Amino acid sequence: MARKDENRVRSKTVSFYVTPFEHTEIQARIKVSGMPKGEYFIQSLLHQKICISVGKYKSDRLALELKKLREALEVATSNDIANIVIECRALLSQLQEVITDNQDLSAEDFTTKKKS
Repeated sequence: MARKDENRVRSKTVSFYVTPFEHTEIQARIKVSGMPKGEYFIQSLLHQKICISVGKYKSDRLALELKKLREALEVATSNDIANIVIECRALLSQLQEVITDNQDLSAEDFTTKKKS
């Protein structure tokens, strides 16, 4: 039976699909690291360098995330504001870290042009 999430420090679940080959590779890396599986994923995901490779698809995804945040702020009630502010801070913090690490990027790298 699954444990209740209410009094846990880490109360959110993250899951994704991988190929059998990717699964084997991930399991091997976890064993080599000597860390518990959950800690390995947390360390791998939170402590890696984010590198922006400029392209239409990726800039469109960033623009879409910013649009979703703007729309959420427009319709938010006072109860929702705290969660939205936390989400905004996390997104902006990550974006600031990426920009700081990639000083050679310019503002044009983040623009999205309208379809003609």
